[in-house]
Amino acid sequence: MLDREGFRPNVGIILLNAHNEVWWGKRVREHSWQFPQGGIKYGETPEQAMYRELEEEIGLRAEHVKIVGRTRDWLRYEVPDHFIKREIRGHYRGQKQIWFLLRMCARDNDVNLRLTDHPEFDAWRWHDYWVPLDVVIEFKREVYQRALQELSRFLTWPPNGHERRHHGSRYLRQPRPNPAAAQNGQGGAAAEAAKLALPSGEAAPANETAAKNSA
Repeated sequence: MLDREGFRPNVGIILLNAHNEVWWGKRVREHSWQFPQGGIKYGETPEQAMYRELEEEIGLRAEHVKIVGRTRDWLRYEVPDHFIKREIRGHYRGQKQIWFLLRMCARDNDVNLRLTDHPEFDAWRWHDYWVPLDVVIEFKREVYQRALQELSRFLTWPPNGHERRHHGSRYLRQPRPNPAAAQNGQGGAAAEAAKLALPSGEAAPANETAAKNSA
């Protein structure tokens, strides 16, 4: 579904924890990290698409989050020709996105990266709100910057907000009968140096190994 200018309607999701750190996901079998995002289907509102993508990509439902804010208007980026399938070149220009800022009300181990047969991510971590733009694929950087800047007006910092917390990376795991029993990873979270890439469409096997906190 494209608009008259050749942009596909899309939603982006910035998910916060109690310390205003953002959910940062690693693409399946790639050394690339990004926020959840996805297309708006015909007949869906941006909010409906956001909840669907949230569940499909990271396994959280509406009751697991609270909407803090959203961008006022569409944020657009154009996709270079070499990333566009040959048959739609000349018609498709890129994405126009509504970005949502969410507060996570659930536990970390409520995240389920294997809810669908084709997972988008195989690991995740909490990252400082101002993610480094040099790890974002070049043609998305301006949109990431604009979304983070616009939505930052909704942030409120807890009394101990100046204290930096550290979290370990979390690798894709199989669903368990008792999620509360899952152990959380520990350790410092270093900035990832890898570039973001387009979805690979490949599924990854389950991996319980703790992630290395280096680029």
